[in-house]
Amino acid sequence: MATTKWMIDPTHSEVTFKVKHLMISTVSGKFKVFEGQAETETDEFTSIKNIEFKADVKSIDTNNEQRDEHLRSADFFAADEHAEMIFKAGNFDVNNGQLQGELTIRNTTRPVTLDVDFGGVVVDPYGQTKAGLTITGKISRKEFGLTWDAVTEAGSVVVSDQVRLNAEVQFVKQA
Repeated sequence: MATTKWMIDPTHSEVTFKVKHLMISTVSGKFKVFEGQAETETDEFTSIKNIEFKADVKSIDTNNEQRDEHLRSADFFAADEHAEMIFKAGNFDVNNGQLQGELTIRNTTRPVTLDVDFGGVVVDPYGQTKAGLTITGKISRKEFGLTWDAVTEAGSVVVSDQVRLNAEVQFVKQA
């Protein structure tokens, strides 16, 4: 049986995150450069396997260049030494609602479970078959070596350990 390959369409996808700042507000960010792929046993986008996603951590964008440089530094991502954040998963049924895989940040790999909402499959006006997913989850940044911490004079944490992840992903079936 032929395997069908699906690639993330970066022009119709986004990978974002949110983290509490000073425990009173939330800062959002995104990765501007990323790629991903998956395979299916048939042309149908239902049972997926060999899922792989990579984000270029140097492409981080929080709408504040000074903060972005700090996030690229050794205090957080150490982007010069660890250029990619990678997620890999084996088999996944789109109707299951949860995707289990391994996330690697700063050369530290941990199991993660992500919630998935399957948006469906359509053929676009150009004849391309596309599938959409909304993927959400939470991770502890400190479990991946992003351990920088600071406390205000009043004792408040500057950056929360918990990071909320969100990806709006559109896959394109490859010919």
